[in-house]
Amino acid sequence: MANTNLQFKTNYVVDSKIEPFYKGGKVQISKDENYIFCTCGTRVNVLEISTGKIVHSVEHEDQEDITSFALSCDDEMLVTASRALLLKQWDWRQAQCTRSWRAIHTVPVASMTFDSTSTLLATGGCDGTIKLWDVVKQYCTHNLKGSPGVVHLVQFHPDISRLQLFSSSQDCGIRLWDLSSSKCVCVLQSHYSAVTSLSFSPDGDTMVSSGRDKICTVWDLKTKKAKRAVPVYEAVEGVVMLPVDEDLSQIGVKSKDMHFITAGSKGELRVWEASTARCVYTQTLGSSLSTSSEEEEDDPRGLTHLLHLPASSRLATVTAEHNIVLYQLPALSTQQQFVGYNDEVLDVKFLGKGDSHIVVATNSSQLKVFELLTNSCQILYGHTDTVLSLDVFKKGSLFASCAKDRSVRVWKMDSDSGQVHCVAQGSNHANAVGSITCSRMKASFVVSGSQDCTVKVWDLPADLSTAGAEIQQLTPRATEKAHDKDVNSVAVSPNDKLLASGSQDRTAKLWSLAWEGSVSLLGVFKGHRRGVWAVCFSPVDQVLASSSADGTTKLWSLQDFSCLKTFEGHDASVLKIIFVSRGTQLLTSGSDGLVKLWTIKTNECVKTLDAHQDKVWGLHGSQKDNKIVTGSADSNITVWVDVTEVELAEEQAKQEDQILKQQELSNLLHEKKYLKALGLAISLDQPHTVLNVIKAIRQSENGHELLEKTLLKLRVDQKESLLRYCVVWNTNARNCQNAQAILQVLLTHLQPEELLQYQGARAHLEGLIPYTERHMLRIGNLLQASMFLNYMWQKMRVAGAPASMGQDEDMDTTPLAQPFFMIDKEKGMGSDGEEKQDGDDSDGGQDEDLVKKEEDEEDNEVSATNKSTNNNNNNNNGGIANGKGAKTNGNHHSESEESSGEEDPEEEDQTTVKVVKCLPVSSAPECQTSAS
Repeated sequence: MANTNLQFKTNYVVDSKIEPFYKGGKVQISKDENYIFCTCGTRVNVLEISTGKIVHSVEHEDQEDITSFALSCDDEMLVTASRALLLKQWDWRQAQCTRSWRAIHTVPVASMTFDSTSTLLATGGCDGTIKLWDVVKQYCTHNLKGSPGVVHLVQFHPDISRLQLFSSSQDCGIRLWDLSSSKCVCVLQSHYSAVTSLSFSPDGDTMVSSGRDKICTVWDLKTKKAKRAVPVYEAVEGVVMLPVDEDLSQIGVKSKDMHFITAGSKGELRVWEASTARCVYTQTLGSSLSTSSEEEEDDPRGLTHLLHLPASSRLATVTAEHNIVLYQLPALSTQQQFVGYNDEVLDVKFLGKGDSHIVVATNSSQLKVFELLTNSCQILYGHTDTVLSLDVFKKGSLFASCAKDRSVRVWKMDSDSGQVHCVAQGSNHANAVGSITCSRMKASFVVSGSQDCTVKVWDLPADLSTAGAEIQQLTPRATEKAHDKDVNSVAVSPNDKLLASGSQDRTAKLWSLAWEGSVSLLGVFKGHRRGVWAVCFSPVDQVLASSSADGTTKLWSLQDFSCLKTFEGHDASVLKIIFVSRGTQLLTSGSDGLVKLWTIKTNECVKTLDAHQDKVWGLHGSQKDNKIVTGSADSNITVWVDVTEVELAEEQAKQEDQILKQQELSNLLHEKKYLKALGLAISLDQPHTVLNVIKAIRQSENGHELLEKTLLKLRVDQKESLLRYCVVWNTNARNCQNAQAILQVLLTHLQPEELLQYQGARAHLEGLIPYTERHMLRIGNLLQASMFLNYMWQKMRVAGAPASMGQDEDMDTTPLAQPFFMIDKEKGMGSDGEEKQDGDDSDGGQDEDLVKKEEDEEDNEVSATNKSTNNNNNNNNGGIANGKGAKTNGNHHSESEESSGEEDPEEEDQTTVKVVKCLPVSSAPECQTSAS
């Protein structure tokens, strides 16, 4: 069943996560408009708007819930308040608490804010008091009393020179405090319910307040009286005064009069003209949103916060479902949407071209489509009850969903805009629809399984792209009572001819889809001891996989319906199962929070991923088979990537980077920019490349000075690496000179204390000592040998040498740089003193053979002669001895002839030998010649 040529997967690592970051409470956006700060239980999370990722998080050590927080206007300080009545000041970028102090309030702090100078902090408590703190000098400056009940709103006047603070509590009034006298100047009475927000005009003389009494009030702060009460017909949670210097005609602003925008329980943004109390613009909700019959106070789309981002001309809203939406002015077009809390994840699937998105079914009637690159989310409205299951067609732009509302829906993603809309729906089941699957070959049908124990086959229109805004109605072409209990899972085979179903009745069944209008039973798979949660066809073999609440996963033959293999390892129900690695491996997820990777051939668990803290309901593989996504009841969604893919990608990127750096290194060496070249070579961490650069420096003009200048300009970490390389090079005789040259520079110019601070310096120096001693010993022996050879040369003489070269001549002790002997043979002369003719070569071959033979013999004799050179220094036999032997063109002499010193004149006539001694001179060798 397994493809032996395929490399098995061994592990998955986390690629990205979508996790809860906001569960209600205060939301604030940094002044640079790059970060969103929001509370999540015991933490304050910092969300980066551009990526949608949590980049920072601060949490109290006592694990107490954070009741309020405030970010200073300069984005430097974050102050949090917890139920433990502690205030903590944070360096939020480092997630470090820089200061902590008692809040003095007798009950938890309900609200807090900074003034525009980031110096004063106001805290409103549930005890009806307001405290002001100088966060720079670190003391309490004011204690304002008189508010009845919880002070849920505190806000400084934007003009700090006025020294005014506004607050609101349970009496629905707005108190104006004069900070210079620490007294309440007046109470602005207009609202009959809780005041939720305040907004000020640019000149600071006008203020708009909003309340849950469905009224917004415009105040004249000079006279401290209400100018106009604007009925808005919804409980308003946020109000923002629109700027007057921008063109906002697209949202109904036609005049220079004051306009403000409200957000409330209806979930719509509306623009109001203050002078006429008229609504000039109402945001149009998407056509995919269904009309809710519930009361607006319970509408999940209701808005709880409204924030203005003036620098980028945007608005941010927070919904009752803890979603944060960013709108771009002047058109109020949706720019980004972040889901703060997903609730329990029931299913998740990859979606879009290249698996760029995921679609998620949570414990709600809405579907969420996340863009993985930015975590921005689309919320799809359509179902009226909890969505239970999802499946995606082969091309990835079309998917189907089913829900407790007894309906199935088909959705399509626009390939250009990425927007998703519903194109078809069907309602024919008698109970909740718990599972759905799509045709595999083309988008021709979907199959649903329900708690009414039936499966239904729904044909799709030929071309859903032409459906337009109209949602087409689906009718089932086949209905079959499949099981005795709930149908938990359905799956279609890769060729669209077979259907498998798994049920709570402990069985899985195989059905034929070959005949139009009917579903016929082919066989039953029996063997599980508890209900079957999932079924899945192998992509390559005639095998069906099933997982059950009995904790096992089984493989079944489609031929005889027998059980081929059983995989045991989960401690609880196995909820989902998929094939990976072209059908050679399995992935299973369970209610124990684990995801297990199995190799079918060996029947073993290769890897267990501790993926989640609760049931893993969602498990799906990408089209490229290199990623998986999991969704859990712990509200977390995790994208995993195959380790092999990661390693290959990293290795390829590393190789490409090294190629570029090698090319750059070559260019630097060519340009003789040795400092940059050496630094680049060290960064590659390739000792051989570094050695080549060192050699190039030493071979250049003034190599020693250039090496010294270059090494001293290196950073400390680069010198540490260089010292480490020297230890290795010093073990090799060919590279030891380069190592010693570097060590000479370092030891000469660095203090011992500084050198010992280098990482591993002591171990490196201990490793250098024995090899350095060995090199010194070798050099000493070589020097002795060269002196001995020089001595031999001075004491050796050639036959016929002049008497002036006596035995007592002083020895030349200059080391021999080139101890070579050059022997120049003139053309041989005949015994009669005439030169041989060119044509007379009858004996030439024999003469040459004889000479060669005599030379070989004399070579052998010389090796023995060298051993006795010291005992026979007055040798005048015409032989020339050196370290490599001696060659002559004359005849051999006996030892008696050598001792007598007699010479044969005929031998002198036959051959003339020139001996050249090359003395070591720095510029050009001068030669001394003696002839015999």
